[in-house]
Amino acid sequence: MKILVAVKRVVDYAVKVRVRPDRTGVETASVKMSMNPFCEIAVEEALRLREAGAASEVVAATVGPAQSADTLRTALAMGADRAVHVLHDPKPSHPLLPLTVAKILRALALQENPGLVILGKQAIDDDCNQTGQMLAGLLNWPQGTFASKVILDKEKATVEREVDGGIETICLDLPAVITTDLRLNQPRYATLPNIMKAKSKVIKKVTPEDLNVDIRSDMEVVEVTEPSKRKAGVILSSVDELIDKLRNEARVL
Repeated sequence: MKILVAVKRVVDYAVKVRVRPDRTGVETASVKMSMNPFCEIAVEEALRLREAGAASEVVAATVGPAQSADTLRTALAMGADRAVHVLHDPKPSHPLLPLTVAKILRALALQENPGLVILGKQAIDDDCNQTGQMLAGLLNWPQGTFASKVILDKEKATVEREVDGGIETICLDLPAVITTDLRLNQPRYATLPNIMKAKSKVIKKVTPEDLNVDIRSDMEVVEVTEPSKRKAGVILSSVDELIDKLRNEARVL
């Protein structure tokens, strides 16, 4: 069975995000970029399933500019067999929406014919948490979201997912779409030999036009602004002073 894993290039989680001077989006020039942490978990889970004998091939895919190839190289260095790069460099004012990404992944899934598609539950740049669900809807495949445990057994997948009331266990007929939560696994580090091997692995390059996907967006980002800075806290000397400020300044009493 083949597993298709979608990955995304985002601003590294340790970098302080800055808004561009023209307020068209987030500054990405000369900023450290890396694979979305939830996507790393998706790649790791696909590799573990292959190592357990439940899958024969892991294919990584991404949608983005030429620089996104670095993210695919990371997936290949972790152990993915090959990769597909859908080349597209969107304008900051017209970013790719989750539905558009889902349509592209649907076209890739129809080409690759995987038994399982694994995605991170969300990206840390937009926090949309929509692509996996939309992809399952477009493919008309069952879905298991926020997976904290995945077990493959022939033509079925058992997924444990965290819900407000505890752990929910669902059984999916394959092919299916699964999105990963933080507690699913701990991603491995790519070793130097594997990083070197990844340079010779195949990255197939295609465009949305090659996949017959219309990427026109009906949404425009008008302006991006930083959140207002919090005022410094005040140390009060008594409860009476606190009550006075809550009543007369904050006006919450």
